[in-house]
Amino acid sequence: MANTFKVVTRPSVDHSALDIIYTCPSSTTTVILGMTICNRTSSATDIDVQLSSDTGGSNPNTNADVYLLKDTSIPANSTLEVFAGQKIVLQTTDLIKAQSAANDYIDISMSIMEIT
Repeated sequence: MANTFKVVTRPSVDHSALDIIYTCPSSTTTVILGMTICNRTSSATDIDVQLSSDTGGSNPNTNADVYLLKDTSIPANSTLEVFAGQKIVLQTTDLIKAQSAANDYIDISMSIMEIT
Protein backbone atom coordinates (compact mmCIF):
# COMPACT_ATOMS: atom_id res chain seq x y z
CA MET A 1 0.00 0.00 0.00
CA ALA A 2 1.25 3.45 -0.93
CA ASN A 3 0.56 6.51 1.22
CA THR A 4 0.49 9.77 -0.73
CA PHE A 5 0.10 13.13 1.00
CA LYS A 6 -1.78 15.76 -1.00
CA VAL A 7 -3.37 19.16 -0.73
CA VAL A 8 -6.85 19.75 -2.15
CA THR A 9 -7.96 23.33 -2.79
CA ARG A 10 -11.26 24.87 -3.81
CA PRO A 11 -11.46 28.64 -4.32
CA SER A 12 -14.76 30.49 -4.27
CA VAL A 13 -17.06 27.81 -2.84
CA ASP A 14 -20.52 28.00 -4.40
CA HIS A 15 -23.28 29.72 -2.45
CA SER A 16 -26.26 28.35 -4.39
CA ALA A 17 -25.71 24.61 -3.80
CA LEU A 18 -23.36 22.12 -2.17
CA ASP A 19 -20.10 22.22 -4.12
CA ILE A 20 -17.95 19.07 -4.44
CA ILE A 21 -14.58 19.75 -2.84
CA TYR A 22 -13.11 16.22 -3.03
CA THR A 23 -14.10 12.76 -4.26
CA CYS A 24 -12.27 9.73 -2.93
CA PRO A 25 -10.87 7.86 -5.97
CA SER A 26 -11.56 4.20 -6.74
CA SER A 27 -9.47 1.60 -4.90
CA THR A 28 -8.44 4.29 -2.41
CA THR A 29 -8.99 5.14 1.23
CA THR A 30 -8.43 8.78 2.10
CA VAL A 31 -7.68 10.27 5.50
CA ILE A 32 -8.49 13.95 5.94
CA LEU A 33 -5.76 15.37 8.14
CA GLY A 34 -7.03 18.94 8.31
CA MET A 35 -9.12 21.61 6.66
CA THR A 36 -8.81 25.39 6.56
CA ILE A 37 -11.64 27.67 5.50
CA CYS A 38 -10.88 31.27 4.56
CA ASN A 39 -13.45 34.05 4.36
CA ARG A 40 -12.14 36.64 1.87
CA THR A 41 -14.85 39.23 2.44
CA SER A 42 -15.32 42.03 4.95
CA SER A 43 -18.44 40.45 6.48
CA ALA A 44 -18.86 37.29 8.51
CA THR A 45 -20.41 34.45 6.55
CA ASP A 46 -21.59 30.91 7.25
CA ILE A 47 -20.33 27.65 5.80
CA ASP A 48 -21.74 24.12 5.61
CA VAL A 49 -19.45 21.11 5.06
CA GLN A 50 -21.01 17.73 4.31
CA LEU A 51 -19.68 14.18 4.05
CA SER A 52 -21.65 12.31 1.42
CA SER A 53 -21.10 8.56 1.70
CA ASP A 54 -22.44 5.77 -0.47
CA THR A 55 -20.22 3.18 1.18
CA GLY A 56 -21.87 -0.20 1.52
CA GLY A 57 -21.88 -2.19 4.70
CA SER A 58 -23.98 -4.06 7.20
CA ASN A 59 -24.38 -1.09 9.54
CA PRO A 60 -27.86 0.38 8.99
CA ASN A 61 -26.42 3.89 9.31
CA THR A 62 -24.09 3.69 6.31
CA ASN A 63 -24.83 5.34 2.96
CA ALA A 64 -25.75 8.64 4.53
CA ASP A 65 -25.09 12.31 4.00
CA VAL A 66 -24.00 13.97 7.25
CA TYR A 67 -22.90 17.49 8.08
CA LEU A 68 -19.43 17.95 9.51
CA LEU A 69 -20.12 21.69 9.89
CA LYS A 70 -23.53 23.35 9.72
CA ASP A 71 -24.13 27.12 9.68
CA THR A 72 -20.64 27.71 11.07
CA SER A 73 -19.77 31.40 11.06
CA ILE A 74 -16.41 32.46 9.66
CA PRO A 75 -15.48 35.99 10.80
CA ALA A 76 -14.66 38.66 8.23
CA ASN A 77 -11.25 38.38 6.56
CA SER A 78 -10.20 35.38 8.62
CA THR A 79 -9.35 31.71 8.40
CA LEU A 80 -10.78 28.88 10.47
CA GLU A 81 -8.91 25.62 10.99
CA VAL A 82 -11.27 22.68 11.48
CA PHE A 83 -10.78 19.02 12.34
CA ALA A 84 -7.51 19.80 14.13
CA GLY A 85 -6.35 16.59 15.77
CA GLN A 86 -9.22 14.61 14.27
CA LYS A 87 -9.03 12.24 11.34
CA ILE A 88 -11.90 11.65 8.94
CA VAL A 89 -11.73 8.52 6.79
CA LEU A 90 -13.27 8.41 3.33
CA GLN A 91 -13.81 5.31 1.25
CA THR A 92 -14.07 5.01 -2.52
CA THR A 93 -16.61 7.47 -4.01
CA ASP A 94 -17.24 9.28 -0.70
CA LEU A 95 -17.45 13.06 -1.19
CA ILE A 96 -16.69 16.19 0.77
CA LYS A 97 -19.05 19.02 -0.20
CA ALA A 98 -19.36 22.60 1.00
CA GLN A 99 -21.71 25.54 0.57
CA SER A 100 -21.08 29.15 1.46
CA ALA A 101 -23.82 31.52 2.59
CA ALA A 102 -22.20 34.42 0.72
CA ASN A 103 -21.37 34.99 -2.92
CA ASP A 104 -18.33 32.82 -3.55
CA TYR A 105 -16.05 34.41 -0.93
CA ILE A 106 -14.97 31.21 0.81
CA ASP A 107 -11.81 29.25 -0.05
CA ILE A 108 -11.13 25.75 1.31
CA SER A 109 -7.94 23.77 1.52
CA MET A 110 -7.61 20.22 2.84
CA SER A 111 -4.54 18.20 3.74
CA ILE A 112 -5.17 14.56 2.95
CA MET A 113 -3.41 11.20 2.73
CA GLU A 114 -4.54 8.79 0.03
CA ILE A 115 -3.89 5.10 0.69
CA THR A 116 -3.81 2.96 -2.46
